[in-house]
Parts: sequence; structure tokens; C-alpha cells
Amino acid sequence: MIMFFMGLTLTAEDFKRVLVAPKPIALGLFLQFLIMPLAAFLISRILNLPDQIAAGLILVGCCAGGTASNVICYLAKANVALSITMTMISTLLGVVFTPLLCWLYISESIDVEYLPMLVSILKMVIAPVLVGVFLNHFFNRFVQKVEAVLPTLSILSIIYIIAIIIALNQLQLVQVGSLIFIAVALHNGLGMVGGYALSRALKLSIIDSRTIAIEVGMQNSGLGVALALKYFSPLAALPGALFSIWHNVVGSILASYWSSSKSSKPLN
Repeated sequence: MIMFFMGLTLTAEDFKRVLVAPKPIALGLFLQFLIMPLAAFLISRILNLPDQIAAGLILVGCCAGGTASNVICYLAKANVALSITMTMISTLLGVVFTPLLCWLYISESIDVEYLPMLVSILKMVIAPVLVGVFLNHFFNRFVQKVEAVLPTLSILSIIYIIAIIIALNQLQLVQVGSLIFIAVALHNGLGMVGGYALSRALKLSIIDSRTIAIEVGMQNSGLGVALALKYFSPLAALPGALFSIWHNVVGSILASYWSSSKSSKPLN
């Protein structure tokens, strides 16, 4: 539903502009697979995390970007077309990079089943966005009448999603110690700050830099949990479960700040 609302605000020209100027895509993907695995590895070493917890945190860092980032970019008034494009391409690249990075950082050979994930993204992201773009193109007058309420509907939806994630992970959250919480918060924070700072240093616009910050900092933590349960232990799945909650909450707060009138004025 959120992706459909998002599509109603987009046009084919939005995606064309992104693909014609691929620098932000290339930079964002590079930072995605550089910052997050490395940050997880360094945090694990500095905090001296137990092996299973460290493995779980690094697994999250080695995953592609999560679809929740698309929602946060929309709420933050960032470049949604860039966000969706990055999520799709990072998922495709993850077929190679996630197993490779896991082997590099935790010396563990894993097998990631990406076909079901790609099908899921096609159904939950691409299809509803395309339907929204289609309706925006052919029924623009009607869409303009309802466009003002779309952000509110999206915010209510993301709150509902966060509530579901917390409910599903309530037992694991009881077990989460302060050290894991600190590790996850640092991991997410370094991804967002690093993504934004390096993008701005390389002369990207503020809007594209915000988009990359969100994309880099918000991982497919659900995949991280699944991989941790399959190859390690329930304990290794805790960082991913906490990350699922943390990056949605922090992302929503950041989106609220960036979408405010004062912080969204400068675009270059």
C-alpha cells in the first residue's frame, strides 16, 4: 500500500533522470557494500562482542538495502526513484557480494536464496509503484486531489509496520543486552552518517545525499535474521531483529526532520 502511494507521486521522467545520471547509483552501491560490512566488523572488535552476536551484526552489514528505505526516502522527500533503483540493483548485486563479504569478514561460506527475495521485491515494490506511476500519468487530475493525504497515510502505515515488527520480536527483545543495542545503534548511525558525508564530499546534491544516507544505513535485516538462524544460532539473529526495529524508528524520525520546511529547502 505504501509503495502504491509512493508510485502516485512519481512519473516515468523521475526514473529516466536517475538512469541518465548514474553517478549517485554507483556511489550509493559502492558505499552500501563498503561501509556497512566494515562498520559491523570494526564495531564487533571495538565492543568485543561475543562471536555469535558479532556474526549476526556482520551478516546484517553484508546484506543489500532493505525495502523500508524506499518508504523512509518518500517520507523524507528524498529521491524516491533513486532509492527504488538502488534497492533493486543492490539486491541483484547481493547474489555475489553478500556471500563474498560474509566469507571475507567472518570466514563462513553461506548460500543466499535470492530468487524468492527478487520475486518478493517485484510483488511488493516494483508492481505497486508501477501501478501508481501509471495512474499518475493517465489520471493526474484525480491524483492531484488526493496527493496531499498520501504522506499521512504512509506515516500511519509505517507506524503499523513498526508495531508488527516489535510484536513479532518481543521475546528476542527481552534478551537484548545494552551492548547489542549500542552495537546496532552505532552500525545504523555510521551507515547513515558515512553515506551522507561521503556523498556530499563527492559533490552530490543534498537530496541525493540524503537518499544515499538512508539507503546505506537501512539494511535488509530480515535476510540477516534468516541467514543467522540458518548458519549460526538464534543468538546471532538478535542483532538483525533489533536492527529491524531500530532503523525504522530512527529512519522515521530522520524523515520527519528532513521533510520539514526549513531542512528541505536547499537542494544542491
